[in-house]
Amino acid sequence: MYRQTNKASKNYSKSYTNRNNHTSQQEGFVPPQDIPKLRRVIEITDYDSGKPITHKLELLKTDRIDCYEVIADGKLWKERIGSSNILAGIRKALPRLARE
Repeated sequence: MYRQTNKASKNYSKSYTNRNNHTSQQEGFVPPQDIPKLRRVIEITDYDSGKPITHKLELLKTDRIDCYEVIADGKLWKERIGSSNILAGIRKALPRLARE
């Protein structure tokens, strides 16, 4: 870490204090919202077997904004996975059927 002088410390704290005061006084300022624990739900209904089978994927919040904890049919599938990998897993789990 770089050494910080007293003068630099005072200026640093002043700049952030002024910035916070300025942004809170702006019109139309919307504070950031809290992200809910349950972020998304994906329901897949498969009609290939003759009777419909429904699978439910619940995407929960993790420590990263671009990753999810995935609960598939009530059981933990992955602890931290991105949305593109979730879709790739769905694609691999539901293969195509041969034509009749």
